[in-house]
Amino acid sequence: MEKKHLHIAAGIIRNSQQQIFITKRPEGTHMAGFWEFPGGKLEKGELPEAALIRELEEEVGIIVTQSELFHRVDHEFDDRFITLYFFMVSAWDNEPYGKEGQVSRWVAQQDLVADEFPPANRVIVDMLR
Repeated sequence: MEKKHLHIAAGIIRNSQQQIFITKRPEGTHMAGFWEFPGGKLEKGELPEAALIRELEEEVGIIVTQSELFHRVDHEFDDRFITLYFFMVSAWDNEPYGKEGQVSRWVAQQDLVADEFPPANRVIVDMLR
């Protein structure tokens, strides 16, 4: 059986105090309980940056005004293959929060802990530290 290939855009929302906004994956979802950089799946024909803008508005209530591709990660699971596009988000409107009821927090960039993130995100955490 061919594995499903998902394309996901994620935002590294970093404020002027070098803090990163992260959210916790809710119960009942793939990789539940891990912290993550908010974002979501690209829709058919959607560009990664457009997905980032749409997903961050839906998930954490911000309007991205400045972002730049930071790194791309390909990761294989037993049941799926994912390509993650991580964007450094340096300017936005509104204050981010868990709009879908998810737990969220600001954490100092140097205090990010790779093991608290899904395996595909850990290289990004290491790069940020």
